[in-house]
Amino acid sequence: MQPNEENAHEKRQEHDFSRLATRSVRPVLLTILFIVLAEFLMFSGTRGAAILLHTLILIAVSISTVSIKDKYIAWALQALMLLPLLRLINFSMPVFSEMVLYRYFYVYIPLFIPIFLIIRHQNFSSVQLGLSFKKFLLYLPLSLVIALLIAEVEYYIYPTVPLVPSLSFYYMVDIALIMIFCVGLVEELVFRSLLQTRLEGVFGRTLGLIATSLLFGVMSATHGIGYGIIFASLVGLILGYMFIKTRSLPFVALTHGLVNVFLFSIIPLLGPGLGII
Repeated sequence: MQPNEENAHEKRQEHDFSRLATRSVRPVLLTILFIVLAEFLMFSGTRGAAILLHTLILIAVSISTVSIKDKYIAWALQALMLLPLLRLINFSMPVFSEMVLYRYFYVYIPLFIPIFLIIRHQNFSSVQLGLSFKKFLLYLPLSLVIALLIAEVEYYIYPTVPLVPSLSFYYMVDIALIMIFCVGLVEELVFRSLLQTRLEGVFGRTLGLIATSLLFGVMSATHGIGYGIIFASLVGLILGYMFIKTRSLPFVALTHGLVNVFLFSIIPLLGPGLGII
């Protein structure tokens, strides 16, 4: 990020934060609470109720954004709409292959369409999206280390089953492409570039980061209520902080994708500590 771009971004953030005291954030808070409730229904085993609630959230928020005059609130709600949409696509998408890995492709690729429409409608700048490769080569080894540490901790808490049968070149390229350019890129566009940016504009930087991290934890926890949500929220907090400090989407998306590569292929096939320890 160039110095003048950083200053412009900071000024926009300060302007957004100064409006917080006079802004009604109730629609955003209610939407967040209902999304969390829908996820808890899913964790409790009432999948039908979770699907129904996510559908109602999507419809209600779609209608409300038309009548809300405060554009910052409307923009935040539009970003939040991506979460029930992601869950509904995930629920409805059948498995097209014996390899579960390919299901991620069919779930995440369609989300590029609403993401693109929101970016265009809200006139996101490249700085807000984090579309910068500045210092990326310096971030690359850091990304590998952070991803490995997160994956090792998660595997220690909840051992995973590999999504590929071996560590052959073909399978590693396969899982890397899907986890980095589908899962990592899409989720970081949703949670960091769009949602965190808009919630920062509504709640302020700190509360926006916390709210986004909690939503990331609820939506990403694959091990149910409790430790799964707490750990996923902490991971979201780390990724969100990385995004704030670097404003680099490639950095956080690569880190996110590499976590999944380690967690769903390398570590379960080689063992904890990459088979060295």
